Amino acid sequence: MHLWVKNEVGKLKTVVLGIAKDFGGTPEASACYDPKSLENVLNGTYPTENDLVQEMTHFCEILERHDVEVLRPSNISGLNQIYARDIAFVIDSKLCIPNIIEDRSEELQALKSLIESFDQDSIVKMPESARIEGGDVLLVDGYILIGYSEEEDFERYKVARTNREGVSFIKTQFPDRKVLAFELNKSDTEPIGSALHLDCCFQPVGRNGAIICEAGFKNKEDIRTLEQMFNKENIIRINAEEMYHMNSNLFSISEDVIVSQPYFSILNEKLRKQGLIVEEVPYNEVSKMGGLFRCSTMPLKRL
Repeated sequence: MHLWVKNEVGKLKTVVLGIAKDFGGTPEASACYDPKSLENVLNGTYPTENDLVQEMTHFCEILERHDVEVLRPSNISGLNQIYARDIAFVIDSKLCIPNIIEDRSEELQALKSLIESFDQDSIVKMPESARIEGGDVLLVDGYILIGYSEEEDFERYKVARTNREGVSFIKTQFPDRKVLAFELNKSDTEPIGSALHLDCCFQPVGRNGAIICEAGFKNKEDIRTLEQMFNKENIIRINAEEMYHMNSNLFSISEDVIVSQPYFSILNEKLRKQGLIVEEVPYNEVSKMGGLFRCSTMPLKRL
């Protein structure tokens, strides 16, 4: 397979979609490594396997209806393998395999046979000191946008998944792209106002549009940078409550088609006014674990 992903909205041809089967059930609160999962464990609202499988099956059907080849990880019983985005990601023609948190290190084994099928010269592995997860990496033509944490937050919070060394490594690997790094607000216990990854508070959509939540960013000048990159008329602002519900964690099948939750009614109407076709897929149970559509996908090829 020829790997190729240059942005977030090109026509999707091949994608890895996570799986929910045998995901391990409700964890102990002490085992949670994001505030949304912790909240739902404590509230007794953590999702069931049946509901998760049903939602992801619907999402898969929508992707296949748009002629997307959908690959799935190998099943590892008792392991949460829903969020495929973070454990590996494609930039241009390279598959980057980052150093992720120890709690999730087993997930990469489920992609071993797939990774071995690629040209090994296209595989990029990071040094141990460089930490990054795919949810923090978003592509815009000519740019790589990365959410990260400075050392103080990175050492303090479980939800700080990308450090400055990770940003520097990406810069060295992709010198033809301009890398912009954005420091994010973090909390292990408060899900409102905390951005687990950059795609929890920012997302390119359509033709030069974007969804932005200022509450996820530590530095206001970063918002101004994004405003200059995108058409202001096509920037959709969301608040901290909407970020909590994952309104920016949508997934583009193409410049014209985007997947969203049916109850994001205000957001979906704004997207449609920009000329986008909005495919509505119920994904509320998946969202209870800290991610949504983009988190559960790993694009391998876009045109």
